[in-house]
Amino acid sequence: MLNGKLISLRALEPEDLELLYVWENDTEFWHLSNTLVPFSKKILKTYLEQAHHDIYTTKQLRLMICDLSGKAIGCIDLFDFDPQNLRAGVGVLIADKAARLQGYASEALSLLKSYAKEKLNLHQLYCTILSENAPSIALFEKCGFEKNGTKKEWQRKGNSFLDEYFFQCILM
Repeated sequence: MLNGKLISLRALEPEDLELLYVWENDTEFWHLSNTLVPFSKKILKTYLEQAHHDIYTTKQLRLMICDLSGKAIGCIDLFDFDPQNLRAGVGVLIADKAARLQGYASEALSLLKSYAKEKLNLHQLYCTILSENAPSIALFEKCGFEKNGTKKEWQRKGNSFLDEYFFQCILM
């Protein structure tokens, strides 16, 4: 486990199936991952069974964010892992609304940055954030990510389009 003052990050466990099923099928979060259809428990069970594989094989890593009592409140992901260019995308979700704005996401991101640099020897992390997502923009900027680009009218929301910002963090 990766431990901080407020949270710990741990590997996925089979017992996380029900929670992941709820989170992955919550349409409030679908725009964050460009999800268009629900996930079945069978698909998620298979994903959990494969979660122990090395990041060099799967090109991704998901860790559960747990509060000090051990309750899973969200997850943080590395994706599009590129060992040639020493970079990966990062995404974070605090699914438990009562746990938002408590410093959990920033500590999770800080722990993940250290892990990415020290254990995976990554040079950089990146993410994309919709222009309307002020809390995520503030989080990533607070954690040392810089806005380096804008994809104009990138995602459709209803009858309008939203810009998507590109952020990156060079791990020193």
